[in-house]
Amino acid sequence: MHDDGARLSITAGSVELAVYEYRPDAPAAEAPKPFLHPIRTVSGAPLSIARPWDHRWHKGLQMTWSHVSGQNFWGGPTFTLDEGYVWKENLGRIRHDRFERVDTDGASAVIEEGLSWITSDDRHWFAEARTQRIHRLDETRGSWVLDFSTELRNVSDRELRLGSPTTHGRPDAGYAGLFWRGPRSWTDGAILGGDGAEGEAVMGTVSDWAAVIGQHDEIDGGGTVLMFAGTSSAPVPIRWFSRISPFACLAPSPAFDTEIGLAPGSRLRLAHRVVFIDRRCSRDELEELAGELRP
Repeated sequence: MHDDGARLSITAGSVELAVYEYRPDAPAAEAPKPFLHPIRTVSGAPLSIARPWDHRWHKGLQMTWSHVSGQNFWGGPTFTLDEGYVWKENLGRIRHDRFERVDTDGASAVIEEGLSWITSDDRHWFAEARTQRIHRLDETRGSWVLDFSTELRNVSDRELRLGSPTTHGRPDAGYAGLFWRGPRSWTDGAILGGDGAEGEAVMGTVSDWAAVIGQHDEIDGGGTVLMFAGTSSAPVPIRWFSRISPFACLAPSPAFDTEIGLAPGSRLRLAHRVVFIDRRCSRDELEELAGELRP
């Protein structure tokens, strides 16, 4: 790994697998926060996009939240049932405070980090402890694995309510938590759910895993992003937020259609796994991979 003071670069041989931008230079409208981008396959093919023209606040793979007791840590306009999407003076930021550990042993890389969630009016609402582990690089299979876990502790003096546009009245818009935005060329690709659902039917389902399969521009072939729903300490099921049109994206949402309430001092713990694969996988292949790599 290489650290330039704002970005960590994770490489395997001559390929830069991912860049973790932990001190982004972003406008307030994008709710600045750390993110992983670019993300690449073991052969160097692209698996993410950042600042697309349609949603400038979408950046690779990022931990984010659209509705937190009136604050927006997602970026862009905020949805309300009465007004629809409206720009408000409620855009917070997620600040990198320190690395607790940045380490690699040749077979894996670990990033442990402390962060603060700061509201639009500079109140400190969450202290976050985040761990990212890159491991199980398999050049023969053409895959690598990212484990992402986080703990959000409410350090404010009030209960905080974590929701989504769906909890505020918009159907099938339950995005929250860990969110991946795919390359533009993956639009209208395929999405498969671990429960047998496909395409638009994956939205809002509860299943162990979901995968997006797409094709590359400029270079031959395609890739697959396989994501495991993982676990949440909240008494609310993780549901999939997924789209392949008008763009490809995927998120194991902890608050898809039900808010999570966190009292002062309480903690929300989330853990997810993402597998980045250097080819387009069939359902049979994904079932086999899921059985082997399920956390």
